[in-house]
Amino acid sequence: MSTLTETTSAAGNTGAASGRPAYRVTGRRVLASEWAKLWSLRSTWITLGLGLLFLVVFGVIAAYRYQSMLGSPRMDKEFARSTALSLSLFGANFAQLALGVLGVLVTAGEYSTGMIRSTMAAVPRRLPVLWSKAAVYGLIALVVGTAGAFVAFLVGSRVVSGTPAALTLGHPGVVRGLFGAGLYLGLVGVIGTALGALLRSVAGGISVLVAAFMLVPGLASLLPASWQDHIGPYLPSNAGQAVYALTHDATTLSPGAGLLVFLGWTALVLAGAAYRLRRGDV
Repeated sequence: MSTLTETTSAAGNTGAASGRPAYRVTGRRVLASEWAKLWSLRSTWITLGLGLLFLVVFGVIAAYRYQSMLGSPRMDKEFARSTALSLSLFGANFAQLALGVLGVLVTAGEYSTGMIRSTMAAVPRRLPVLWSKAAVYGLIALVVGTAGAFVAFLVGSRVVSGTPAALTLGHPGVVRGLFGAGLYLGLVGVIGTALGALLRSVAGGISVLVAAFMLVPGLASLLPASWQDHIGPYLPSNAGQAVYALTHDATTLSPGAGLLVFLGWTALVLAGAAYRLRRGDV
């Protein structure tokens, strides 16, 4: 009995003498870990740079195209009704793909390399990993999207100055639209992260992302007009675009309703990813 007590006491003294505190998994440590992992990847810098480039460059190109075609009979009627805001955010459709793809890589990339086993061994509860990845990357995508939207508008508005499309930051709805575009792109990044965790495949996650934001809206246009009016506004891409659109009509959602619908889609994908992460084996 005394021998066992002495052995236990010696082991405890050894741990105390080492000066190493017991390891604890906290939310802040998981966030810090995911932040460090994200910025350690070269693909992060490249893809974020592409997303910012697409948003700014395509927005400026659209503004120059509008300015050069103004008054031309070849100018499309819908394009002629463009505003400096819609022209500047023309690149949002391309930026969403870059930011969404990186979101898929953030989670699915760990499954493809096998690093997810080490991650889950360090965080046995699992779900904090998903929340941290989504929060960290969503915030980064939000900042990049918002910065790109403001830069594109400041340059594009100067290009179309003096034309019917001219707007300034003081025009009602412009600042709301620019921040709305950043929020939309941030949520697209969160959806990409959730898709990567749900499907655990880079190719599968990217395929579903492209289908949801690019192919499904095109297929919906083939439906009867009455169906389009009831289904179209609630598709992820259309609901998201309503968040940053300057004007709305009977066939589109208001900015608040569009945000709620898009948040619903985001929560749905996150819930699916959380369920599989909690129930499935890594």
